[in-house]
Amino acid sequence: MELHLLRREPVHRLLRELRPDLAPLTYVSYEGSVRLYIAPHLGPKRLDKLTVRDVREWLTKLSGICQCCAQEKDAKRAPGSRRCCAAGECCEAYPSRRVVQAARDALRAALTHAVAEEEIGKNVAALVKVPKPRRRRIKPWSAAEASRFLADAVAREDPLFAAWVLVLCLGLRRGEVLGLTWKSVDFEAGELYVDHQIQRAGRQILHRETKTEESDDFLPLPALCLKALRVRRAQQTGDRKAAGDLWQDSHDLIFTTKYGTPIEPGNLTRMFALRARRAGLRVIPLRNTRHTCAALLVLLKVHPRVAQRILRHSQIAMTMEVYAEADDAAVREALAMLSGAMGSAG
Repeated sequence: MELHLLRREPVHRLLRELRPDLAPLTYVSYEGSVRLYIAPHLGPKRLDKLTVRDVREWLTKLSGICQCCAQEKDAKRAPGSRRCCAAGECCEAYPSRRVVQAARDALRAALTHAVAEEEIGKNVAALVKVPKPRRRRIKPWSAAEASRFLADAVAREDPLFAAWVLVLCLGLRRGEVLGLTWKSVDFEAGELYVDHQIQRAGRQILHRETKTEESDDFLPLPALCLKALRVRRAQQTGDRKAAGDLWQDSHDLIFTTKYGTPIEPGNLTRMFALRARRAGLRVIPLRNTRHTCAALLVLLKVHPRVAQRILRHSQIAMTMEVYAEADDAAVREALAMLSGAMGSAG
């Protein structure tokens, strides 16, 4: 069968063949890139006729195409709500560097498979460079700010308090903390085993293994984490009784909705921002809490070698820089604030 990039069936055939080798989230990302950015522009070219120049010109053109126009986003709105492209005033919603790079990566992955299947001789997409997206640097919370956040969560009996403790004290990622099960916790040994995550992939919420074996690890649980998890267990028992027959026991997850279903990863991000504003703190991305974790490990007096393992630093010197920069006065103040809040909460 002749392969054309514009014809949806061949392109999606390539992606379907790739699917078993891809993580679900990666497949969803590639499928979106093919549908929105690749198929509409590289149509007439056969795979074996595609050149480096074709790919380069496509990427250059793509970066200057308003996606509101191309995807008819404004035209799909109700007539009274149309305000830009459909009304003749282009809003210039050009794809970002990250979107362009993702489109190139999807094409490169499909062509890599085609090369392996001996359908083409070389991967021309791999020979085209794209500008690397620049990340905006955000200042992480200090130990005092993180402590203030936790103190406010304790005072309000936040059901997600234990989740906030784990992301701030252990540097767990969003998917990792949502993927924890009660089997992951050894209260007697004071350890937590991280090996699963929750991910949203298209219309599915998946409970699956972490991305790499290096992400799996036994992590020590400080006293604050153990206490928070015990409180969470009692809260969940109450939720289960209140829900009755409506309770859905999903993989024995630690963090669930009041009906036992998994928490949407995006909802956890939004709830974190809401809690930060409620505590009177500047809002940082949830993923940025990993940087704050380093300062909190100093606050909790965790040994540098243990901190290196938690933070997964390749060199102990990196961990010691964190300890050397800690402000003793700020640490004492933050610890006193957190201890006082925990004491008043019983």
